[in-house]
Amino acid sequence: MAKSCCESKSTELDQLREKQRNVLVIVLIINFVMFLIEFSYGILSKSTALLSDSLDMLGDATVYAFSLYVINKGLRWKAKAALLKGLIITLFGLYVLGEATYKALNDVLPAAQTMGVVGVFALIANSACLALLLKHREDDINMKSTWICSRNDIVANTGVLIAAALVYYFQSKWPDIIVGLIIALVFLKSAFSILSESISVYRDSNNDREENR
Repeated sequence: MAKSCCESKSTELDQLREKQRNVLVIVLIINFVMFLIEFSYGILSKSTALLSDSLDMLGDATVYAFSLYVINKGLRWKAKAALLKGLIITLFGLYVLGEATYKALNDVLPAAQTMGVVGVFALIANSACLALLLKHREDDINMKSTWICSRNDIVANTGVLIAAALVYYFQSKWPDIIVGLIIALVFLKSAFSILSESISVYRDSNNDREENR
């Protein structure tokens, strides 16, 4: 009876990991393709918000790749993966702050139409990723932090679209800069949450490891 129960639990766990792996592969591909598109058009349109969002896509693709690597590993590795994600989000938040400061000091008007079109495609892509990750967000800290990354993308995409509309209406660089700053604050806030939880989980796993020796 006990053996049968353990085997059943093991099978369920294997099935869960397989589902997680399939989802992560799909969202990784979506994010990497969108990075190439957004980065190219971000440079062409001279948009801080669009360029920053493209780099966030690249960061997410890297995050998803690492999440795939630790999917069959223990709690300590998953905490490390979440810690890496928190650090990546922090770096992107700081990058956006730097870009916004640079644009504030220079007269560069982004191409609002390009921002809007590419922003819509990015929003559709990230909405699909969020929907795929939604049912796995409570599986473990690895999937939870991955879902948070995807949720941040939706916020950033919405910000890009708002910035595009305001830049077009006012013919001003400031909406792009302001949205960039807001995106940076969202990134940094979520990074703090991920870092705090991952450090806590890592410490708990270390304590369990010591007790089991």
